[in-house]
This record gives sequence, C-alpha cells and structure tokens, in this order.
Amino acid sequence: MYLVEGNVGVGKSTLLSLIAKHLPHLQVVFEKVDSWDRNEHGKSLLTQFYQDTPRWSYTMETYTMFTRVKEHLKEQTDKNPFKIIERSLFSGHYCFAKNGYLQGFMDETEWKLYSDWFSFLVEQHCNAPAGFIYLQADPKDCQARAQKRNRSSEEGIPLSYFEQIHEQHEAFLIKKQNISPFLKDVPVLVLDASHNFESHQETTLEYMERINDFILITQGAKQNRSTTNESTPTYTLQF
Repeated sequence: MYLVEGNVGVGKSTLLSLIAKHLPHLQVVFEKVDSWDRNEHGKSLLTQFYQDTPRWSYTMETYTMFTRVKEHLKEQTDKNPFKIIERSLFSGHYCFAKNGYLQGFMDETEWKLYSDWFSFLVEQHCNAPAGFIYLQADPKDCQARAQKRNRSSEEGIPLSYFEQIHEQHEAFLIKKQNISPFLKDVPVLVLDASHNFESHQETTLEYMERINDFILITQGAKQNRSTTNESTPTYTLQF
C-alpha cells in the first residue's frame, strides 16, 4: 500500500480524486474523517479538540490511532500492492500526536501511555507501506484552503497550528528524525502542492505520471529484493 500524507487542507482528497480518475488501475481509499467528526451531543470529537485542545488532545489522538490501526490492518490483509490510502497511523503519531505533546497539550503520563499503545499496536502488528506520497505546501496556503472548504470543525484554526503540523511532516518524511527503524527506508515521493494543481491540466497529468512511475519503480525494487535478498534501498524522489 501507498500512503498520501500532508498538512490539513493541503489537497490530499483532491489528489486522490484525480488518481481515481486518471489512474483507474490504482485503488483509492479516502480518510474516514466522519469517525471522529461525527456530531454527538451537539459537538464532534474533532470540533471539541480544536476548541479546547489541551482537554481533548489525548482523547482525540488515542481514538484516531485506534480507528487508523483498524483500517490499516484491514487494508494490509487485502495484499493489493496498488492501493493508495489517504493519511495514516504513522503521520497520526509522528505529526499530530507528537505535536500535541511538544505543545504541552499532552503531559508526560499521557504521552507515555499513548506511545506505549502505538509501539504495541503499530510496530508489532502493522506492516510498513511500500511508499509515502507527501504533498508539500506553505502552511498559509493550507490554512486558506481549509477556510475555503468551510468545515465547521476546522473553523478558527490558527496559522500557528498549520505551521507546527508542517514542521512535523518535514521532520517525519524529509529528515526522517526519531522514527521507527522499519520506516527509515520507506521511499518518499514529494509533490509540490503550493499551487492548485487540480486547475492546471498539464500539472495534473505530470503528477499522475510521476505517481504511476513511483509505484512501478518501488514495486520493481520490491520484487528484485524478494528474488535477490538484497537490503531495502533508500531514496527520495522530489519534483
């Protein structure tokens, strides 16, 4: 499987819709945001998280990890190598939950409990993806797009939050700092999402070609490793 990652509002759903249209041989799986953005007792968990982050950070991150682990385990049993999934349990941990801890929204005890659950559920039971597709954009652009789509749960998110999440994605996918060893060698395709690629047909087709090539290259490398017993190569494709 391949995982599409990036900041809030960066354009992950848009990219997946374009992949479904232009690369029909690839199976697309959208993020199930409704799992934590469902109104219960007047407010969704996501809304409460954004409105009172220190109070709801541990609850939010633990529940999203639970739902993403369930989804990951279901998808990996399918064994379809040509599957592209929106966001993952890995960015949930290394970008969103970690940011909550670094900003003081989770205390040491909560972070320890969360990290222990992550290590047990993910590192022991979840397979690494075949590759990451990282949509990279300026946090200001992401904030503007989030405001434009006008989800009630995202109303009033400050620019500082988009900047923090951007920094964590860079540390996770570009610098690969302080991540699990089994993710270190997973290849990353970086695509510039600072402009509206959906409205530019040439850019859209170019990105589709690069995504398709990325998958073919990584699948070919995987098959070669299985026959030659070589170690996993490390490389990042950036355009």
